[in-house]
Amino acid sequence: MSSDARVRTVRLDWSLESVPKIRHAIVDDLSDGTIEDDIISECEMVVSELVTNAIRHAKPLADGSIRVHWKVRAPRVEVEVTDGGSDDVPVPKPKAEWVNAGRGLRIVRSLAHEWGVTDERNGRTVWASLGGPSRRRA
Repeated sequence: MSSDARVRTVRLDWSLESVPKIRHAIVDDLSDGTIEDDIISECEMVVSELVTNAIRHAKPLADGSIRVHWKVRAPRVEVEVTDGGSDDVPVPKPKAEWVNAGRGLRIVRSLAHEWGVTDERNGRTVWASLGGPSRRRA
């Protein structure tokens, strides 16, 4: 396994139709033998939840898109989803029975080694590190 990082960035239409597209893109990119299958599955689920949450609860970037960025440094994958932000800070909803929505960030929290939210001048990025700790720490 190489210690070199591999980086990908994809811009998607601001539409729920983009969710299966990004799921396929990240699985295809990670399926080169350097990342374990369980981490690939977790990345697929996390990117799906983060993109869905962004489209449902935030606004698009200035160009009308959403940006998905991932960095691979085996065995770790860091995923970022950047949108145009919203008034609400993304936080996991409390556990509740009989609900069909609101579990996305709880799923992310349960799968990711760590995750967080970064507000930027032109939007907000929600990130997750899978397969090990993030390199974001100083």
